[in-house]
Amino acid sequence: MKEESNVSHGTGSADSSAKQSAPSSLGLIGFDSFHFVVENLERSRHFYTDVLDFKEVARAGNDLVTRSGQQSIVFGAGEARVCVSTPLAQKSKAARYLRRHPAGVMSLGFRVKNLDQAIQFLEVRGGTFLSDPIEEKDDRGGSYRSIEIATPLGDVAFRFVERNDFTAFAPGFEDSGHGNGVRPENMFGIAGVDHVTSNGLTMQPIIAWYRDVLGMVPFWEISFHTNDVAQGRDTGSGLRSIVMWDPGSGVKFATNEPLRPFFRDSQITKFVDDNAGNGVQHVAFAVDRIIPTVEELKGRGVRFMATHPAYYRDLPGRLEKLGIHNVKEELAELERLGILVDGSHDRYMLQIFMQEAATLYDESRAGPFFYEIIQRAGDKGFGFGNFRALFESIERAQKAEGGESR
Repeated sequence: MKEESNVSHGTGSADSSAKQSAPSSLGLIGFDSFHFVVENLERSRHFYTDVLDFKEVARAGNDLVTRSGQQSIVFGAGEARVCVSTPLAQKSKAARYLRRHPAGVMSLGFRVKNLDQAIQFLEVRGGTFLSDPIEEKDDRGGSYRSIEIATPLGDVAFRFVERNDFTAFAPGFEDSGHGNGVRPENMFGIAGVDHVTSNGLTMQPIIAWYRDVLGMVPFWEISFHTNDVAQGRDTGSGLRSIVMWDPGSGVKFATNEPLRPFFRDSQITKFVDDNAGNGVQHVAFAVDRIIPTVEELKGRGVRFMATHPAYYRDLPGRLEKLGIHNVKEELAELERLGILVDGSHDRYMLQIFMQEAATLYDESRAGPFFYEIIQRAGDKGFGFGNFRALFESIERAQKAEGGESR
C-alpha cells in the first residue's frame, strides 16, 4: 500500500506566455449543487425529505419545465443542494442521459468568485465549453452567471456558477417555501458536501484533466488489492485511488480505477459496467454526530454496507498502531452500527456507506450510486486504511475458523 499527501506536479504548456497572463486559479469557493437524474421522482422526494430530512427549497417553474422537457426539484440541507430531474419529453437532457445510463449524477456545480476569471482560466488550459455563459438578473438586483464544460467522466458535466445576491436556485426556478438562499436546518446536522468520488477503468486521463484543466493538485494516493493480504487466491478485488483537490476552496475529488489481477472482478469495474461508463460513484455528506445519524437512518429503512465482525475484534489493536487514543465514541456502538474508523496520531474520522441505490430498491435502473456519511475529528483523509483493515480482519477470521481465503 502506498500513500502520499501534498505531492505537486509540473504542468506543461504549448503556450507558456498565454498561461502567464491568465488567472492563476479557477477561483473556486466550494460546491454549489449536483444534478441527479431519475426515472422515479416521487421516490426521490420521499428519500430526501422523509428519510434524509432535506427540505424542498425550489422547483422548476412552468416555463422552464415546458422548455426543458423535464421536471426538476431542488432539495437542501445546510449548504448542500441536490437538483433531481426526471424526463417529461424525449428531447430533454434527462431523457438523453437515461437512454445511456441508469439513474445517476448528470452534472456537478461549483461556486466561483468571478465567472470571467474562471472562463479565461479554462480557455487557456483547454477546457471544452458546452454552451455560452448563462446570465440573468432578478428583480432585486441579484445576478446569476454560469457555464458548463465537458469532463472525462462520460456524460457528467461540470458547471461553474457565480452568484451575487441571487436568491433563486437558478434561472427558471421558483422558491418552494423554505428559501434557497438560506441554510435549511437538518436534523442530522448535514452541513454540506465533504467530497465526491468517481470511478473509471483508467484514472490517468481523469487525474490529468483535474491537474491540467482545473489546476488541481494531488492530495492523497493509495493502492490496495486482496492479494496484498491473501496471496495465491484465485479471485480478488483491488483498486487504486488518487484524491485531487483545490487548496484554496478545499474542494476534493477522489478517483478510483481497478487493479490487476482479477481486473474484471473489481468493485470499480462492476460500477463502470452497471453505470454504462465512467461516473460519480458516491457523494459524502459531513455530519457532526454520526452515531445518532446512523441510528435514525436505520430506523427510517436505510440499509448500509455490512462490515465483518472481525474488523471490530481487530480495531483496538489497529487504533493503537495508528496512534489514536482519543476516540470519544464507544467502540461497541460503532460495531453495533457498522461504522468504520481511520486516521492517525489522535486525529480520526468515522464513516459509513449506504448500499447502492440499485440494491436499496432492488431495481437495476436505480443505478450504482450511493451516499457516504462522514464525521471528522481532525483527520482529513478518506478512510482508505479501512480497505486493508477490512480484508485483513476477514482473512484472519477465516483462518482462525479453519476456512479458506475467498
